[in-house]
Amino acid sequence: MDDELYRESLALHRKFRGKLAVRSKVPLRTMHDLALAYTPGVAAVCREIRRDPARAYDYTMKANTVAIVTDGTAVLGLGNIGPSAAIPVMEGKAILFSEFAGIDAVPICFEGSPADIVEGVRKIATVFGGINLEDIAAPNCFEVEEALGDLGIPVMHDDQHGTAIVVLAALMNAARVTGRNFDDLTIAVSGAGAAGYAIVRLLRCLGMEGSSCNPVREIIVADTRGIIHRGRSDLLQNTHKYILAHETNTENRQGTLADAMREADVFIGVSAGGIVTEPMVQAMAQDPIVFALANPVPEIMPDAAERVGAAVVGTGRSDYPNQINNVLAFPGVFRGALDARATVINDAMKLAAARALAGFVTRPTRERILPSILDKRVTKEVAEAVYEAAVASGAGRRV
Repeated sequence: MDDELYRESLALHRKFRGKLAVRSKVPLRTMHDLALAYTPGVAAVCREIRRDPARAYDYTMKANTVAIVTDGTAVLGLGNIGPSAAIPVMEGKAILFSEFAGIDAVPICFEGSPADIVEGVRKIATVFGGINLEDIAAPNCFEVEEALGDLGIPVMHDDQHGTAIVVLAALMNAARVTGRNFDDLTIAVSGAGAAGYAIVRLLRCLGMEGSSCNPVREIIVADTRGIIHRGRSDLLQNTHKYILAHETNTENRQGTLADAMREADVFIGVSAGGIVTEPMVQAMAQDPIVFALANPVPEIMPDAAERVGAAVVGTGRSDYPNQINNVLAFPGVFRGALDARATVINDAMKLAAARALAGFVTRPTRERILPSILDKRVTKEVAEAVYEAAVASGAGRRV
């Protein structure tokens, strides 16, 4: 089946030479049309913006345009394929922005170091209302996002924060389905890269003073070397894993992923396919929640997890219930941020997005903890919540 899908996709992309095009919003049928859109009429618009650069939001594409920035080093399911090979994925992201949020998005694919990416983004940022960082490998993604924090427009690494928002929303509703209190949850996380780090920090509300977030009770994170704990000397070479070691695993437990999962209420996998066995799920608490999000092969297949007692299972795949997919978050997050002319996407906005997403499903069940990714009403709900959070937190304003 996948082989046939791949053939069809190749044919589609070749036929249309990609998925994006630039088209005029205004007519160009007469000389008067041309005079209004270009010379001499456009001079008046230029002078207005020269007097007040903020008017670019009123007179140009800036208010509704996002750059999708990548170096192609961590493309989902494909790994480090480079900037050219990443273009089709970025085009796909762009059409999702357009379809779900009405946002114009432009793929920008860089080759070079994190410093090169930061310098490049700074040079082009004038045109854009926001920057969506995509498929940049850890730890470079952290360096790039942090360095662009003062850009004055929203910057979000979607692989981190989009994933974390949707995971948080899914977990809120999974806790309701299983009758658990969210702040009593103990969670095992497999994967300490971009997604894992952001998920942990959002679930623990780390760095979110004044955010009105109730943190979960305990998180144990495991990477390829086992549980992350304060005694691991190798973490000195990785700032973000070092931070995780000191902000999670309060009992300083050691061991393997299996040890991390023992008696846990929740497993969240953002790592590699096939690394979780049925006995590992059986060793979890009764009626556990299993989010196996590696793609295309999850850490454990949903039917296997359910067979040994998982009460709620989520994956990144579309052929099983409870697809945990970033498209439920990023269109609405950027729509709300752009509408509020936000200067950043802060923690309050991320939490608002997660709560709106969870609240969209009024009666969650074990097979429906999130709305369909094709339901465009979701974007509107998330965008409105993000807009209000941006205004309330001072990151944006009512426009």
